[in-house]
Formats: sequence, C-alpha cells, structure tokens
Amino acid sequence: MWSNIIMTKFSVATLLSATIGAACLLPAFSASAKSTEQPNVIIIFADDMGYGDMSNNGHPTLTTPNLDKMAMEGQKWTNFYVAAPVCSPSRAGLMLGQYPVRAGLASSTPMRQVFREDSLGGMPDRATTIPEALKAQGYDTAMIGKWHIGHLPQYLPVNHGFDSWFGIPYSNDMDQDFEKIQQLNGPDWSVKNWNKGKQWTNPKSEYFRVPLMQGEEVIERAPDQHQITKTYTAKAQDYIKSHKDNPFFLYIAHAMPHVPLFASQEFEGRSTQGLYGDVIEELDWSVGQILQTLKDEGIDDNTLVIFSSDNGPWLWFETMGGSAGLLRGGKADVFEGGMRVPGIFWWPGHIKPGIRHDIGSTIDLLPTLVDLAGGEIPKDSDGYSVKSTLLDGEDAVRDVYFYYRGAKVFAVRKGRYKAHFIYKEGYGGNPGETLAEPLLFDLNADPSEKYNIASQNKAIVAELAALREQHAASIKPVENQLDKCQKGSRLCQ
Repeated sequence: MWSNIIMTKFSVATLLSATIGAACLLPAFSASAKSTEQPNVIIIFADDMGYGDMSNNGHPTLTTPNLDKMAMEGQKWTNFYVAAPVCSPSRAGLMLGQYPVRAGLASSTPMRQVFREDSLGGMPDRATTIPEALKAQGYDTAMIGKWHIGHLPQYLPVNHGFDSWFGIPYSNDMDQDFEKIQQLNGPDWSVKNWNKGKQWTNPKSEYFRVPLMQGEEVIERAPDQHQITKTYTAKAQDYIKSHKDNPFFLYIAHAMPHVPLFASQEFEGRSTQGLYGDVIEELDWSVGQILQTLKDEGIDDNTLVIFSSDNGPWLWFETMGGSAGLLRGGKADVFEGGMRVPGIFWWPGHIKPGIRHDIGSTIDLLPTLVDLAGGEIPKDSDGYSVKSTLLDGEDAVRDVYFYYRGAKVFAVRKGRYKAHFIYKEGYGGNPGETLAEPLLFDLNADPSEKYNIASQNKAIVAELAALREQHAASIKPVENQLDKCQKGSRLCQ
C-alpha cells in the first residue's frame, strides 16, 4: 500500500514537474533569449532641451508626467553628459561612442561648429555607428527625425547603418527664406540680428525650407512643423508594431524644442509656461505614446528606452530657450548647463530602479548597447558599458570626463572635481580665453559652479591638467569634416 502511495505521489510529482517544466520552458527560454540577450532599444533624443526642463528635475511650471513615470520606474542619471554642447558633434559622439574630434567631427572654426546647408562633409565611412554595430548582431535598425551629421547622400543615416530613415538632415531653423523673413521684419532687419527676428516669436514653417526626407529622397520642403512631433510619434508607433517580432534599434531624434518652436493645435496654449512649455509637454506626450505602444504590443519588458537631449538650452532665446535648472550656462558652452542633460533609462523588470549619481555619457551608449546585444565592444570606443549599473545597480566605471568645445578640451572632470582651462560663456566670435589660473569647482557641493576653489586645491588642478595633456596626446589628426563647405556661401570662410 505504502509503496503504491509513494509511487503514486512520485508519479504525480514527477508528472507535475515535467508538465510545468515543459509548459514553462519554451516561452521562458524564448522570452529570455529576447529580453536579456537582445533587447529592443529605443533612444529618444530631444533637441536643445535643458536639464531643468522636466518636472522631475524641479521645474515649477512644466508638466511632464510621462518622463516623470519613466524616471520613477527606471533609472534617472543626474550626472549624464553629451559629447559636445552643440548639435552635430554631440550627435556624432552618441552614434560613434567616441569624442567626436577623433572622427573629424569637431571644429573650432567660427560658424562651422555644426553642419549647415552649405556643408560638404559628414560622417566618415571608417567610423562604426550604433546601428552598424547592432546590425552585426542581427538587429533591424531605423531612424526617425533629425540627423545633422552630413546631408549629402554618402553621409545620410541609410548609408551608416540604418535600414530606414524619415526626417530632416539638419536643424529645423536652417534653409531660411531670407526674402520672406526680411518682409516680415521690415527693411531695417538684417541677418546680423537674426536671433531677434519676428520669425521666432511668430514662426511659420514657410520661413524654414528644410527638406523632409525618406531615405535619400526629399519628399517635401518646409513641412508643417506644427505637426512634426506628432508625425514622428506616429511613424515610431508604426515601426514598433511592424518590427515587434525581431530585435530592433529605433532612434527617434525630435526637432523640438530647438527654435523655431512649434506645437500642434492640441497642445498650443496648454502649458502655463508659454510656447516652450507647450512644446515640452507635447514631447512628453510623445514619450507616453511610445511607452504605451510597447505595452500594447506586449514588448515593454523586452525593450530598453533611453531619453536624453543633444545639449543644454539655447539661452540666447530667453524664454523660448528653456532652462538648465540650477546649472550654470547653456547650449554652446562647457559649464554644466551646456553639457549635463536629462538621462533616463527604462526597461521594466530588468533595470534596477533608482536615482544614479554616477558619471555617464551618451558616448557610453554604444558600448552598453553592444554589450547588451551580446557583441564585442569596439576597442576604439571612449565609452564604457553601464550594463552592470543598469541591471544590477553596480557603480559605473567612468570617473573622468572631457568637456569639448569645438576641437579643444575646455574643461576636465574627475570624480567630484571639475577644472576649466579655457573660459568662454555662450556664443560669440572669440575662441575663448586660456586661463593663467584654471577654475576649479566641487560639483557635488556646488553644481552651479559658483565657487572657485582652485587656490585651495592646487594638487587637484595639477592632476586634472595632467589628464587633459594625456588625453590630448591620444588624439590623432584626421580630416576635419565640419570645415568642408561650399566656397562663396554665406557662412563658408
């Protein structure tokens, strides 16, 4: 009797175990293969959005519930940096996982620090981009939005790893129709005071004849920028739905909140902050739409979403230019407000939630994504994989960061300390003043960079100066891509 009972219990237990194991094994293995070995990746990149332009970073009048939720459920990095304080080199650093100077994508020539309509250069063929690295691991790749690393055919996204691209090749304020803008502003207006023109306070898409492109084809000039955020969002949703069964990399590079500012009719007048707030709140809505689509398609737990911005706020445009919060400076300079940006990582069930004070950068994304996809990190990368920080909460590897403005290192950070060796605030024609006595700030105690402590910490200044010299020695001269332009054009010197 007991033997029968024991045998029965054993048989039932064995059968249940086998049945449960068989029932769970295939989907569990399949999910594991997709979610932990090769997650989908979406990078959402705003344009000129400041560190302070989110309610979860303390903005008192903006409402960003989707970014707030994303930050709460994922990791928010408070010391997250871009590779440069202006568009083109910043985007190049993101794509390449390198300081952009290594690929000839940084220039100190006035008016050539970003690619323009008259540019003849762009992303060099020898550089490996994120989409190229992920394609080698079997990923589908797509880009929606602003490229700004060269507009000639050989430099476009579809020739540097992306299977498809829908967007504009450079900033939404380029290809200006100066005849129409002159008529708008009156006979006394000139290009010299372009940043004070009515085309910014009363913008119309017809003033900016930027090309909207699909692959290598221009499909429209001067597209309706009131609809551009919604258009990009809808394109992204369609892509997610049609590619959910294979690992994919989707790069969404918004046109906003770069001036000229445009919001759709649904969002105009919604924010208490004004037009800039309307634009930010529509971007936040877009983030919510992307995350909801992932949930609806059942792939939210298999998708890493990263949100950031290409540089700090364009303070020249005052209330149309956003905020860096308590940080000093903005777009174009190497004070914290110019290069420290929002950094949020979201991957339900995988990322260890929390606020991270580690030093991270967009140049760390390529090695991180390759690591997550199971590939080999390029040896020429300046970045570090933050996989263990995201998944396990371990301390990040990075302890040093170099702040480039153009092709020169203006400042260096190591740990909590940051030294400025060349001084220049905001815009202007001068190349910057090399300081006889560098400035030193304790960014942990003084993130606003108000209190220079160099005189009390000369050994730290000397250490950072030595790091700067060592880094400079590692930079090999290459052809400068940003300085190549059409001779005789307005901004080609």
